[in-house]
Amino acid sequence: MNNLVLEAHNLVVGYGGRPVLDGVSMNLRAGEVLCLIGHNGAGKSTLLKTLFGLMSPTSGEIRLHGKPVASADPRSLTAAGVSLVPEGRGVFPNLSVSETLEMGMWAAQVPQAQRAQRLAWVLETLPAMRNFLQQRAGSLSGGQQQMVSIGRALLNQPRVLLMDEPSIGLAPKLFQDLMAPIREMQLKTGVSILLVEQNVKEALKIADRVIVMKSGALIHETVPAELQDNAKLMALY
Repeated sequence: MNNLVLEAHNLVVGYGGRPVLDGVSMNLRAGEVLCLIGHNGAGKSTLLKTLFGLMSPTSGEIRLHGKPVASADPRSLTAAGVSLVPEGRGVFPNLSVSETLEMGMWAAQVPQAQRAQRLAWVLETLPAMRNFLQQRAGSLSGGQQQMVSIGRALLNQPRVLLMDEPSIGLAPKLFQDLMAPIREMQLKTGVSILLVEQNVKEALKIADRVIVMKSGALIHETVPAELQDNAKLMALY
């Protein structure tokens, strides 16, 4: 049985005719946390945006549960069980957290009859969010805003969760506190997570597998234990 939930085959993606991804192939397995690391400008965020339909490849193919994705746009991918936590959080500062989540359910086309249950599940996963549900998102700390961004992405109970640099602007302890309930949820539900992260040390603590990107190409695949040696890690950068 094929246990690959999301695949990229020979993706070529670029801006203004200049390729950023040059023939990238990778896969995300069922029930794993896959960490994608690499230097700034390596193409990590471009890969996530392409997998979520925010950018169109010049060539190559994306497969979801073994089937080619014919219409790779965010709405159809969300309906198919894929969610993205974008880089930079992307919260609406003038909306309350409750309003943000309500808008998220509308955007994810969660049926009205299921919305109370979905919200309850997200708040069970991220219970700290109950403390600031009625606050404006713009008044929250960076860690709280990131929690809201993750909570919004969980509203459609995804089978595939793409996370783009959730630690940006957060102290290591805050990142640990944020990711611990996500890892717990992942182990319970079997959701597959592709995590792009600069905070490699912390990301390796929750990853099952690691792939390394350099200059638009994937250059190495390994397990976290191999990269505990800083010399090995630096050699890959």
